[in-house]
Amino acid sequence: MGRQFSNILETIGNTPVVKINRLAPPHVNLFVKIEAFNPLGSVKDRLALGVIEAAEKEGKLKPGQTVIEATSGNTGIGLAMVCAQKGYPLVVTMAETFSVERRKLMRFLGAKVVLTPASQRGMGMVTKAVELANAHGWFLTRQFENEANPDMHSRTTAREILKDFEGKPLDYWVTGYGTGGTLKGVARVLAKERPDTKIVVCEPEDAQLLASGVAQMRNPDGSASSPHPAFKPHPMQGWTPDFIPKITADAVEMGVIHQVLPIPNAEAMRFSRELAQKEGIFVGITSGATFAGAVRVCANAPADATVLCMLPDTGERYLSTPLFADIPADMTEEELRISLSTPSAQMSA
Repeated sequence: MGRQFSNILETIGNTPVVKINRLAPPHVNLFVKIEAFNPLGSVKDRLALGVIEAAEKEGKLKPGQTVIEATSGNTGIGLAMVCAQKGYPLVVTMAETFSVERRKLMRFLGAKVVLTPASQRGMGMVTKAVELANAHGWFLTRQFENEANPDMHSRTTAREILKDFEGKPLDYWVTGYGTGGTLKGVARVLAKERPDTKIVVCEPEDAQLLASGVAQMRNPDGSASSPHPAFKPHPMQGWTPDFIPKITADAVEMGVIHQVLPIPNAEAMRFSRELAQKEGIFVGITSGATFAGAVRVCANAPADATVLCMLPDTGERYLSTPLFADIPADMTEEELRISLSTPSAQMSA
């Protein structure tokens, strides 16, 4: 970044847009915005800073008050960084199904992690966070309904995209959704300032909540009151909880989404690996899923079209997940043969 910063939070945002070469169809220009360049490795660093600063400004968060949120991991990791820098205790609730390294990262950053049963999925961890906030007087960030979430993306992510494509075509913008903050925050800016850009949203093939057309049941405050009937478990951690967040629903109601694409699990993991091995871009399953959607968009796009795909996080969040299941720790037979091809420092089989 080439300059000095007064604290780590100033390094959030301004993530790079990178051209895809070997994996892009030859007739289009495919770019990715790599959110792993945020200091704690995901797009959720933006959300974390946005909701905490908004709460401070509005007087909702008092000095020394405990912050609490329900998270699949990335929001909690981002909040742990922000709270550590600002001096707030943090408690997160998280379903036990999410990767172990996420728990360890949050605890390493000083947060407390309260696990909830796998059977209760996303709704269970949200319910637990609300209970704890009410019981102890903690500040609940409400990432799924908090307008500070998409507002942060309108101020930062969207503006960065406009700047990077100023005077250049941008025919398609492809994203997934977790809370819907990136989707709503960027989509409303593009719809106003780049109305020719088609907005494409990806979701798991096994959990097509948006494509189902079934409305989400809600409480008066906008939070989900029950799991969505179209949800099925999927490995895309951070994508598509078992309910449609209010912020995501807001984006749908704006009427700016051009297409919703279902992404198979295997395709998401394949493209995550191919981004690493053919482009040198190390990202997680949700990034692979979004990229799979972008490749599908490219296949049907006109010649010389420009496509921008969001890559939400780093691959290191997934070391204990199926994404790395067939990556060995010990030498393969081929690696052993390479070792034995010269006489020194050989390991036995």
